[in-house]
Amino acid sequence: MTQTNNLSNKTPNDASLRRLDTEDAQKALLKVQEYLKKHSFISEVESDKTILSVEKDYINNLESFINSLHPADIAFILESLPTDKRQLIWSIVRKDYIANILIEVESWARSSLIETMSISSLVAAISNLDTDELAYISPDLPPEAIAEVQKKLNDYERSQLIEAMGYPEESVGALMDFELIKVREDITLEVVLRYLRRLQELPDHTDQIFVVDRQDKIQGVLALTTILISEPDAEVKTLMSSDFLTLNPLDSDIDAAGAFERYDLVSAPVIDENGKLIGRVTIADVVDVIQENSQVQELSRAGLQEEDIFSNLTTALINRAPWLLANLFTASVSSFIASRFEGTVSKLVILAFLMSIVAGIGGNSGNQTMTMVIRAIATGHITERDLWQLLKREMLVASLVGSCGGIVAAIFAWAMSKSMMIALVMMGAIVCNVLIGTLVGVLVPILRSRFGKDPAIGSSVLLTFVTDSLGFLIFLGLSTIFLI
Repeated sequence: MTQTNNLSNKTPNDASLRRLDTEDAQKALLKVQEYLKKHSFISEVESDKTILSVEKDYINNLESFINSLHPADIAFILESLPTDKRQLIWSIVRKDYIANILIEVESWARSSLIETMSISSLVAAISNLDTDELAYISPDLPPEAIAEVQKKLNDYERSQLIEAMGYPEESVGALMDFELIKVREDITLEVVLRYLRRLQELPDHTDQIFVVDRQDKIQGVLALTTILISEPDAEVKTLMSSDFLTLNPLDSDIDAAGAFERYDLVSAPVIDENGKLIGRVTIADVVDVIQENSQVQELSRAGLQEEDIFSNLTTALINRAPWLLANLFTASVSSFIASRFEGTVSKLVILAFLMSIVAGIGGNSGNQTMTMVIRAIATGHITERDLWQLLKREMLVASLVGSCGGIVAAIFAWAMSKSMMIALVMMGAIVCNVLIGTLVGVLVPILRSRFGKDPAIGSSVLLTFVTDSLGFLIFLGLSTIFLI
């Protein structure tokens, strides 16, 4: 029977710390901002002993308040402050909270905090972290700090850290932890219970223990509920379950998250190609993956990467400018197409007011379709065999939606122009553009995924380009043919 690695790093006096819900966390942030505002005002006043005493009191009160919070809530506050104020708060955080906060904060905030620390203080703060936690924050750590931390680890822990750091960033291997309990199948539950009682505490999110042979090859899993309700003299092999899900360290973390969601898992073993148990993934890890993936998808659709909202202007410019310039180019193309129909618009000025409706309806319809397709790709619900069936269904839906929208738009156009022909042209253009938007919304994400690209990156920019330019072309083209 073995419990691998040390228990996870715990915040000192964790039970006594204040844990805040979202609303309370916002209130705590406002309170910190009020402290900082008063501190800033006092700092600008000419210094004397009285002023310095008041300032010291404010800092002491702020320090007491900050260190009464849970590290996760301190991390939220740090992420929500400009760089200079973030560094001030960071300087008064208790030293034994630093490691936990570095785990909780987003990567962009973690980097800015680490930059303010010396190598020695950073190493002192993170030395007690478990190997999986060290591997998690290692991309943001200076190489010198990683080297110093490795010197403090024993051979077993060092090999675990090197192994975890060697897996791709978005793989199960990078996600898994090494804290687990494993037993042999030829012992009784009484022996298992005695062993569990000797432990100080169980690893977080332990819902089952793993049954292995002498080569550490997994044989089954034994639920804690089974241990508690079964007879003590029963053998493990008679009670363990042989029907369980295993993960490979090279599996995608998104695929693992999907498996947890599908089978309502709390934990799952990770095995190598020989069936040897090397770690486990827990629901806490999976929740982080789901949240991070959702954020990445939202940013990717706008062509953005994650950034510090209080970062310097250069960083923000580099992150946002490329796709904005691409959007400028596509908008210029759309404007150029519209300019080719100057004669048509000059004769029927009302067309200038109506053509943006055509582009907007097509873009919105395409965005709806694209969102559904990207989501289906992320959850694995779409395969290449489904493409034709999916395309037919979406085009049928687009025809119905386009017809409904076209009828409403035609009524609006007739009310404005008192012309039935303009109303019919409006209806036809909207139906066509909705179909085009839907076609783009289906094909672009699937083709990008097919060639190994993120289906969400810049997709909305491309969709807007197609629906705007072709929407103008179709509407003004039909107007030229039938109205002039």
